[in-house]
Amino acid sequence: MAYFPAFIKLDNRKVLLVGGGHIATEKLEKLVDFTNEITIVAPEISEEIESIANERGIVCHRRTYRHEDLNDIFIVVVAVDDMALQKEIYEACQSRHILCNSVDSVDYCDFIFPSYTKKGSLTVAFSTSGISPSVAKYLRRAIEKVIPDSISDFLEEMKTLRKSLPKGKERMKLLDDKAKEYIDNLFDKKEKQ
Repeated sequence: MAYFPAFIKLDNRKVLLVGGGHIATEKLEKLVDFTNEITIVAPEISEEIESIANERGIVCHRRTYRHEDLNDIFIVVVAVDDMALQKEIYEACQSRHILCNSVDSVDYCDFIFPSYTKKGSLTVAFSTSGISPSVAKYLRRAIEKVIPDSISDFLEEMKTLRKSLPKGKERMKLLDDKAKEYIDNLFDKKEKQ
């Protein structure tokens, strides 16, 4: 069955990353796009992770995982090759109703990391429900080329406009027309190039 697409607000929600190697680094680089409320637990932590952690104020514990690491955690990402540890952490998360992602082990995942692009407030995600991450990656790269850098400024303008107008059909129509015009102009320019 396919994964349900959802964007989760991580403000004031704690994330636990178990692992300190290359894959953990990749997951951390994605997580810091959305939160700094991350704790990392691993006996060995790469220089890249240490650098990101120092820059972002992320807590790192150089030790093995403990069950109490799950206290007050909202999401867990397990980026280790040890399948027994992945299963152990996943089962502990299930009993505590904590969302868990075990890298490359769909049996121990409540969610997956989609391929995504982020420009300011715009986030566009692509997923093949784990069937072919490569397809999602190359589709993302193709779509990224179409999204202009000006999208951030346009979205800020829309945010201001939305706040300044009273709710109702007139606001909805105005915002819809403005968005349509922006996108239509974007593609008209691309076709003329």
